[in-house]
Amino acid sequence: QVQLVESGGGLVQPDGSLRLSCAASGTIVNVYSMAWYRQAPGQQRELVAAITRGGNTNYADSVKGRFTISRDNAKNTAYLQMNSLKPEDTAVYYCNAGIQTTSGYRYPAVWGQGTLVTVSS
Repeated sequence: QVQLVESGGGLVQPDGSLRLSCAASGTIVNVYSMAWYRQAPGQQRELVAAITRGGNTNYADSVKGRFTISRDNAKNTAYLQMNSLKPEDTAVYYCNAGIQTTSGYRYPAVWGQGTLVTVSS
């Protein structure tokens, strides 16, 4: 069994910063691409940023230049550094990853439980 656990959410003022973490745990052999999604109230879940195991990244246009995704393969952990936060960034942020276990089974998309980010003065 594998799981993703997010942390680092909270309340921040506009123009502030937060750093989210996503740690994969379990009998893991490999963690493939990792990504952050978000879902605001009444809206669909959307991709925020993604990173391959090799470090290639892509971002939603709305966060380019403000958010940075990174990962530590040795720790099976991804991060999302969020700067210049805006009220419209308020959402539940979810981590997603493809994971292979020691049994050889490959989970194409494991989801974390989500962490709430609220940007408000």
